[in-house]
Parts: sequence; C-alpha cells; structure tokens
Amino acid sequence: MNYQQTIEYLYNSTPVFEHVGPSAYKPGLATTHALDAHFGHPHRQFKTIHIAGTNGKGSCSHMLAAILQRDGYKVGLYTSPHLVDFRERIRVNGKCISEQYVIDFVANNRSFFEPLHPSFFELTTALAFDYFASEKVDIAVIEVGLGGRLDCTNIITPLVSVITNISFDHMQFLGHTLPEIAGEKAGIIKQGIPVIIGETTPETKPVFEAKAAEMHSPIHFAEEEHEVLSSTPSSEPIGRYYKTQSFRTLFGDLYGSYQEKNVNTVLCTAHQLIELQVIRRWESIEEGLAHTCDLTGLKGRWQKIKENPLVVCDTGHNVGGWQYLGPLISAQPCKQRRIVFGMVDDKDLSTVLTLMPKDCIFYFTQPNCSRAFPVNQVIKEARKHHLEGRAFMSVEEAYETASHESSANDFIFVGGSSYIVADFLTYLEKSRNHH
Repeated sequence: MNYQQTIEYLYNSTPVFEHVGPSAYKPGLATTHALDAHFGHPHRQFKTIHIAGTNGKGSCSHMLAAILQRDGYKVGLYTSPHLVDFRERIRVNGKCISEQYVIDFVANNRSFFEPLHPSFFELTTALAFDYFASEKVDIAVIEVGLGGRLDCTNIITPLVSVITNISFDHMQFLGHTLPEIAGEKAGIIKQGIPVIIGETTPETKPVFEAKAAEMHSPIHFAEEEHEVLSSTPSSEPIGRYYKTQSFRTLFGDLYGSYQEKNVNTVLCTAHQLIELQVIRRWESIEEGLAHTCDLTGLKGRWQKIKENPLVVCDTGHNVGGWQYLGPLISAQPCKQRRIVFGMVDDKDLSTVLTLMPKDCIFYFTQPNCSRAFPVNQVIKEARKHHLEGRAFMSVEEAYETASHESSANDFIFVGGSSYIVADFLTYLEKSRNHH
C-alpha cells in the first residue's frame, strides 16, 4: 500500500471518532495494553508530559513542546485532530512523522492488530509511542484524545500532568455535569506526580483536590498562582505580550486573548519543570513562547492567512472557545465583518450562535465530514438568534464568495469547527499548488 492507501485503510478498518462519532469511542484500556505489550512498551523509553482539558490543551501542548525544544531536548509531540494531513498528529521537533514510517507500521503489524479491532485513536497512539521510541526522543508531550481516565494515552506515567480546564464537551461519554466531566479528566492524575490545573469552577475544584489527595499528588492551581499579570495583543509581530510575575515581559506568537489563560498554565507547568531540573535555562521559556508556531508547526489558532482583506481562521469549536472568539472578532477594526461558519453535530450550536457578533455578514456552510451539521439546520438555528446569511455547500464556495464580495479593509473570519478550518487550509494548499 502507498501512503494514501495506508491512511484510507486506517480510516476505513478502524472506527474513527472524527467520522462516525460516538460509536468509535471505546472505553477501557484492554486493547491499548495489548498493543503496548506487542510493541515492547515503547512509552517507557522516554519521559512524558500529559495534557488533558476541554479547551486549550492543543495550544498548551505546542507551547510546552517549543520550550523543551529550545532547551535542547529532542521532543515528541502527539496531538489531535489533524487539519490537513494525518502526519501532523505525530511530530518530533516540529517535523511530521514520515509517510514511509506510517506505511511500514501498518504493513508490518496488520496481522497482529486486525483481530483486536482497535479504534483509530488506539492505533494512532500505538504508532506515536512506537515512533517516539524509535526516534529516541528525550521527552514527549502527549495530548489526551478524549476525557482522561479511559483515554488510551493514560498508560503513561508523566513527569507532570496538566488539566487546562473543564467545560461541556463530548457529554455523551464524559458525563452531563461539570463534576462528572472533571472526574474523567482527573483520571490522568498519577501516584505522587505533580498536577497543574489551569482553570477551575466551584464545582470542579473539589473533584481535583480529592483525586490529588487520593493519589498523594502535589496539586497546583495556575489561576491562583497568577503568573501572568496582564497581556496585550500585538499586530507587528503578530502575537501577545505577557507581563509576568517571575519571567519579565514575554512575547507569545499565539494571538487570541484566550491564550492568556493558556500561557498562565504553561508558565506554572514550567515552574514545576524547573524544580524537577527538566528545564535548565529560563531563556528557553522566552524563546519557546515567542516561536511556538515555527518550532512545532501549529496551525489554526487565530491564524492570519492574508491582508487586505484581513483573513483569519481559528479552530475554536465549542462554547468555551466562542466566549473568547466573539469579542475578538467584534474588536477587529474594519469596514465590514464577514464570517464563514459551520459546526459538527456533537457541539452546542444554539449557545455558540448566541455568542456571535451581530453586525456581520454570514456565509453558512458545512464541513466535509459525516458529523457536519447540515447547513440548512445551521441557518434555521441562526435565524432564531436573528442572524441572517446564505447557505453554501462547501467551505471553499463560502470563502470564495466572501472573498469576492470583500473590499480591502474588510475582515473575514473562517471557523466554527476544526473541520471547517481543515477544509479551508486544504483548499488553500490546493490552490497554491495549482498556481
């Protein structure tokens, strides 16, 4: 099989949450342990940092990986979902796993894993751990796929565990109340291993405290340590300046105001890593935050695509994400705001629509995946919130129309789902290759 066929095989022979939703979710770690034993427990060959949470875990993972890279380590980074190419999920020092490694992994191990019927994520996690071991990484930053307690990444014993925050997402597996969801995420807290909690609510904090006490784990609440005192956006260079307690003023190349909470969490984690003598020079923190996108290849976080008109895309896809994105879009100085928007069906569409800026022209669409909210349903829901717009069957068509109707001082935002951004970036890549 070539690379394309191998990826199709992975998608078609294993249940993929991105494509089929809940039926792909496999609670329990039996298959994970079987795969782990088959590959000789690769995760024991390198150190790890484990990151869970509803929002911000991707940004935090990339920032920490960048900091460790600047500190001279060979760093593995495992995140999901990918935007354009499957290989984005598994990187070493920002470089994606090779196509050949993916082909060989599947070809050489098919006979073992086919009878197991692993989920797509179980198999991808086994591939990531195997690859990091073969690349002899010093340390890997591992992002939880879903939840924590039963997530197949949860076989690792990390140097530190990080839980960014808890809001309502994937409720069909993780529970319908914040304490239930927090209980699932707290499942990554390991015996005696320090845990950093980014944000809490009155309902979730006791859950974390109880679990940490049970595991004898030192617990640190980032929001109580106030490492970041304030932050201001910067347009040249694009990013934010952070006034901090112990690290002077730092520049971060991730732009959104929501990054303030993430950077606070990352700096608290960095304190722990300095204490553990993992981070050896504080300049690594400064350099890592300033060059996260370059060092790790991160895309889709308030990513600026072009000027005149200004085009930005962002993967924020749930209520927590839009509480920040709404005001950010409203604050853009421009003549006319235009929003290309769609969502997938396990998200709270109605509440997200209430967070939309009102004075915009909407181009409603649907991502190219089976879990997409049909565009007509999005429009119907939007009308209830007095948002009017036209329907487009693809992100490409919606964006091209918005682009065509814009003048140089307009602003176009593309988002609502990782899958919308993925379709958008894939389309941009194709049109670049054509020219």
